[in-house]
Amino acid sequence: MRIDRAGWPFITGPLAPAALLAAAGAGTGRRWARVAAWPFLALSAYMLLFFRDPERACDRVEPPADVVLSPADGMVMVAGEPQEGVAPEPAPAGGWQQVSVFLSVVDVHVNRSPYRGEVVESSYRPGSFLAAYRAESAHRNERSELWLRDGERTVVFRQLVGVLARRIVTRTGVGRRLATGERFGLMKFGSRMDVFLPAECTLTVRKGQRVRGGETVIARWPDAG
Repeated sequence: MRIDRAGWPFITGPLAPAALLAAAGAGTGRRWARVAAWPFLALSAYMLLFFRDPERACDRVEPPADVVLSPADGMVMVAGEPQEGVAPEPAPAGGWQQVSVFLSVVDVHVNRSPYRGEVVESSYRPGSFLAAYRAESAHRNERSELWLRDGERTVVFRQLVGVLARRIVTRTGVGRRLATGERFGLMKFGSRMDVFLPAECTLTVRKGQRVRGGETVIARWPDAG
């Protein structure tokens, strides 16, 4: 199983105290020291699970030009009209449809580009760390926003961190071309992805549906013909 490189400090960190405790227990015969090592080993194992980066269908076969893929694993929170909050409208200016995916702490947190094209805008905004499932997280939480353009087609997507998350990793920027389903970053420990699509796209997911990053089709573009 491939592991994202951002995870190795979190995976190896707990192993040091685990090794010290195990060594102390073996050298002195104190069972409590060996027992105390297990939580650190369990934490390291969880981090290994959290930062896993499985291969998806888009890694083997290029997706069709008319599909928009889920950028992350998780549960669809919003599918339709842009979400309204208590602050100014969180959607970008203009008419958009919104698909939001909530990532739990056991979901794969590697993020993938929902569509292909060139990154024409990129922004980062620090903020608070509300639970990602709360509506106001869209305009109050730390977030990274990317605008992707392919000819006349534009897709906007955001990484938003949740109450446990403290860092967004975005490994792309203006001028970079992304393929549909290509890895571009990750979010740490419970987060949310928002995708904004033009009105002509047909959404193919519903609220409450489980989706897989790089595999589940969340929308389709109209037939170019």
